[in-house]
Amino acid sequence: MGKVILSKEHGKDVADMRTAYCEEMVGMAEQDDRIVALDADLMAAMGMKPFAEKFPERTIDCGVQEANMIGVACGLSVWGKIPFAHTFGPFCTRRACDQIFMSGAYNRANVKVVGSDPGITASYNGGTHMPFEDMGIMRGIPTMTVIEPTDIVMLKNLMPQIAEQYGMMYMRLVRKDVRKVYADGSTFEIGKAAKLTDGSDVTIIASGFCVAESLDAVETLKEEGISVRLLNMFTWKPLDKEAVLAAAEETGAIVTAENHNVVNGLGSAVSELLAKENPTIVEMVGVQDEFGEVGPVDYLRERFGLTKDNIVEAVHKALERKAEGGK
Repeated sequence: MGKVILSKEHGKDVADMRTAYCEEMVGMAEQDDRIVALDADLMAAMGMKPFAEKFPERTIDCGVQEANMIGVACGLSVWGKIPFAHTFGPFCTRRACDQIFMSGAYNRANVKVVGSDPGITASYNGGTHMPFEDMGIMRGIPTMTVIEPTDIVMLKNLMPQIAEQYGMMYMRLVRKDVRKVYADGSTFEIGKAAKLTDGSDVTIIASGFCVAESLDAVETLKEEGISVRLLNMFTWKPLDKEAVLAAAEETGAIVTAENHNVVNGLGSAVSELLAKENPTIVEMVGVQDEFGEVGPVDYLRERFGLTKDNIVEAVHKALERKAEGGK
């Protein structure tokens, strides 16, 4: 299940995710000569130049040819390598979906696809580069494992597991600053939710930067006398069914929070399980089936309703429905 330790300054300190990604890639490559890095003309943007300088023979910049990059990665997998293939989220999911499906998953390959700048974190790159559907696309492919690390502590703990576990994986990753949630020494297990707070009135199931926003929401709700369980569902597939069902049974109301379209997103994954196993009140905080747009992240967070206040409002609505007997 892992060992979760909240940072004493959780949600306040920020750190550069791409630097941590490169450092961990270098560390893994030093220990395992099967590790290979591929990119689609974004080596500098992803901060991977130090890896390329140290391991030029294990670095392949495929240029602006995302589908070809996935094909190359799948070929390397056949020869026993462990390729990590990166580009911006929309390009490695929408643009290269068929290659991931056919050459990767259908062929039982072992490729780690990394999509950066998820959701509103694409910021000034705008609507064309803003993937609100990437996790949904990937979780619809058989055998895919779908992951969203929360901060650099989680990222560094998960990456060796991702490399060690055979199979197709998709990891969406913020390139730049993320708010720190976990203290050093925290550990995590792919497929198992991390419980940040326990509570009996309602459960928030969050992912990505919405975890830090949810922690803020929990503090506000605590002042109102509302007891909140907070789960970080960093693995969307396979979903931690046990944690979701326990939350439904023990709190009777759930709010999901995601930097993603609510259609085929985390809220959908949770609702699909509950509809079958234990119908429960669910409110979803996320992008409401819209395209992205240009702007700073703080503006976009407000524009698409992904703030602490939106989460608090959704909790109030879920509790109102709970008090009315689930209407």
